[in-house]
Amino acid sequence: MHAITISEPGGPEALVWGEVPDPVAGEGEVLVEVVASAVNRADIMQRQGFYDPPPGASRYPGLECSGRITGIGPGVSGWSVGDEVCALLAGGGYAEKVAVPAGQLLPVPAGLDLKQAAALPEAVCTVWSNVFMVAHLRPAETLLVHGGSSGIGTMAIQLAKAVGAKVAVTAGTKEKLDYCAELGADILINYREQDFVAEIQRATGGAGADVILDNMGAKYLDRNVQALAVNGRLAIIGMQGGIKAELNIAALLGKRAAISATSLRARPLGEKAAIVAAVREHVWPLIEGGHIRPVVDRELPMSEAGTAHQVLEDSGHIGKVLLVAP
Repeated sequence: MHAITISEPGGPEALVWGEVPDPVAGEGEVLVEVVASAVNRADIMQRQGFYDPPPGASRYPGLECSGRITGIGPGVSGWSVGDEVCALLAGGGYAEKVAVPAGQLLPVPAGLDLKQAAALPEAVCTVWSNVFMVAHLRPAETLLVHGGSSGIGTMAIQLAKAVGAKVAVTAGTKEKLDYCAELGADILINYREQDFVAEIQRATGGAGADVILDNMGAKYLDRNVQALAVNGRLAIIGMQGGIKAELNIAALLGKRAAISATSLRARPLGEKAAIVAAVREHVWPLIEGGHIRPVVDRELPMSEAGTAHQVLEDSGHIGKVLLVAP
């Protein structure tokens, strides 16, 4: 088969489409013929040499895919050859075939085609696990989403609105903020021109955000705590703004607030399977009912993964960028 390989860390040109050995479905796994994958910030970090796959995972980038099952490994039940699926991966999505633990498979939702489904697993599992399973966002609460026009951001807006929450977003252009508004965002903050702490306080009558979904890390830590409501929850899922910051413990204690930090890729199989099962139970009906949809900015051939990475690095997209297999 063919896959995107990384011979050594570097820029987008480090991604090379080449011939590699076929994967084999092991115990508890299925083999999926990939139709499409999607690009995530973690893939860029891997390409740059900052985010290696966990032990035993595919060395090729790609944290999600959609396709058709072509093989069933020992110990797998409930799936059949020919089933159309999408999957959460620890790696290997930028390829023509990938072996997937059965617990990380999801059926393609009714009403979506196979390519669209590739935009779902990573974003939906990230948002559901952090905003709902960890931070416990409730109806009528306020969620602040940094990077509201990203793949994760566009999904977070829709899911929060579906449960009756109020949504604030940050983004860097009017075009991106307008799109967030179309998805249901109530409070629009241009982080290049406005102070998100002041804007959240103004929009909530001084109460602050009950939950913040943060992809920036260190750069926003202090201001995120300032923006939290009493009993607020800060969920950190990225470090685009650095990895080290000072934390005012007094401010955190004063708000009786909580900070969580999670990633999906390196979690044990059982934890990932539990998240996928929760997504299938709670989110799939919303998608199939037309309440939530994946936002796809563009599709590119998988062999042009470098171009797709450049699009993300330039922040020249809204939603997901897909890579389509030959």
